Amino acid sequence: MRWRYILKTEKNYTKKPKMVLFDYGQTLIAEQNFDGVKGTKAVLRYATKNKYHLSAEQVQAKADEINREFGRFDPKKRHLFQMEIPNTMFTPYLYESQGIEIALNNSEIDTVFCNAAAPGIPTEGIKDFLRYLKNKGIRTGVISNISYAPSVVAERINRLLPENTFEFIITSSNFMFRKPNKRIFDLALEKAELQPDEVWYIGDQYECDVKGSLNAGMMLVWYIGAMDLPYAEDKNILTINTWSELERYMEV
Repeated sequence: MRWRYILKTEKNYTKKPKMVLFDYGQTLIAEQNFDGVKGTKAVLRYATKNKYHLSAEQVQAKADEINREFGRFDPKKRHLFQMEIPNTMFTPYLYESQGIEIALNNSEIDTVFCNAAAPGIPTEGIKDFLRYLKNKGIRTGVISNISYAPSVVAERINRLLPENTFEFIITSSNFMFRKPNKRIFDLALEKAELQPDEVWYIGDQYECDVKGSLNAGMMLVWYIGAMDLPYAEDKNILTINTWSELERYMEV
């Protein structure tokens, strides 16, 4: 597939967006380093049956084994994995296959696990930037590659960014396709009733966010202020470290 890149020039970005779409992790919310054992320990507190008396470390080792089989979270390959396996499918297999029963439904398990394994805080300055967009009358929404239940993502965003005016929060766990697949961006455009050149997309992950949104025809802003993966600069991409930097850019 040939990717269509937009050069970092004033000409390309003089048309102000009608809507700005955001990635979730390391864009809106900076999550701490993932610790699956902490998450599993939190979930196992709700176990009503643990047939083989497995520890959190043993359960998480099985989860890691399964994920390696799929190649789900390999930073070098995860952009190739364009169909989501929701935790609401993964979790029942993980626990029940090991003789464990949990006194929570699948979404509740996701909430407990996520809060323990990957706590997060708003990226610095994002609240002010969202307020800026609202005052300018620019609509906003979210597209996230994430396996957690949609309710988990929405709850975290609304709790940490309570003044947001996101019209929708699209998650791959709810709509099957993962970025950079063009279909998930097309879904957002359909829900917004806008054309690609009327929308800016902001994300941190190069293969999924940058290439995906550009291939969908959107204007792309690469936010690296909370990035937790190695990256190489691309001088052809509008790249920002802070939200205030982008705000100043939009005022030009």
